[in-house]
Amino acid sequence: MKLGDIVEGLGLENLTPELPLEGREAAGGHVSDLLSDVLANAPRGGVLVTIQVHMNVLAVAAHAGLAAVVFAAGRAPEPPVRARAVEEEIPLLRSTASAFDIVGELYALGIKGRMA
Repeated sequence: MKLGDIVEGLGLENLTPELPLEGREAAGGHVSDLLSDVLANAPRGGVLVTIQVHMNVLAVAAHAGLAAVVFAAGRAPEPPVRARAVEEEIPLLRSTASAFDIVGELYALGIKGRMA
């Protein structure tokens, strides 16, 4: 699914407007606040939903090859984290909804987690 369609469908705020969303695809999704779990289980090209907003989230997102990071519960990273996301070309998105609700909406749009 196109990342732009997810942003529109969920009403997400784009925290990295410098990064074009056109042509970016989300191959699945994962929700976790435990970064070792993200490394082990997030699907490559997937969207991560988390409340963690620190620099390590970007390192993990880059290493895992994630398409985007969605911050739940209205959380937003500090400017240095946002700047690094632009450098790494990882879109950062935000919602005021809980992680639980965001994942439900993603699932309803057809975004699934990694299949066992």
